[in-house]
Amino acid sequence: MSQDIVADGLNEIMNAKRIEKRELVIKRYSKVLLNLFEMMKTKGHIDFEVDAEAKTVTVKIVKLNECKAVKPRYFVGVGDIDKYLRRFLPSRNFGTLVISTNKGMLSHLDALKENIGGSVVAYFY
Repeated sequence: MSQDIVADGLNEIMNAKRIEKRELVIKRYSKVLLNLFEMMKTKGHIDFEVDAEAKTVTVKIVKLNECKAVKPRYFVGVGDIDKYLRRFLPSRNFGTLVISTNKGMLSHLDALKENIGGSVVAYFY
């Protein structure tokens, strides 16, 4: 385990997917990781439940190919988002790049609409 809770959570999901588990329990989580899970849930990749009493998150993998954290967290301006899309996603209209902005966690499409840049946190497809 490292100090990066987002990377650890996404690695746990990918490890569970590799051994074909459909459900897993994540013991460490943060607000950033929960916001990322919410984005993945709205896109239909996962389903999750937070147990505040036990301080765990139960994640069910629905339809997910890959999810990874981006290290280091590059700062990206609006004009440079396309460069990082080509670097991390397999094709132009496939997948989501998650950008942490001063308006919260946004997908790359929302960041382009609002004309705002930020730090690249993760990607999933």
